[in-house]
Amino acid sequence: MPETAIHVFIEGRVQGVWFRGWTEKQATRLGLSGWVRNLRDGRVEAIFSGGSNNVETMLALCRKGPPMARVDNIVKSVTDVIPSGGFETRPTV
Repeated sequence: MPETAIHVFIEGRVQGVWFRGWTEKQATRLGLSGWVRNLRDGRVEAIFSGGSNNVETMLALCRKGPPMARVDNIVKSVTDVIPSGGFETRPTV
């Protein structure tokens, strides 16, 4: 399966609704590497790296988010940053 990595900014009601914890759980289940963090402007930022099918599945999951979230928009770009060593939640910046 081809490897790919994407960098996303997720907009909407995505903080205070367990979005980061949910994202880490889903990404780990899919075998992805990368990270997720809150941004002070209210968005969530993440990098997902792994098999292209699993990265696309993760992106589709993020469009819906956890039950209390409301995702209004996702800005996605391909990135050369290829994290390794699993998936982690990072501090807010």
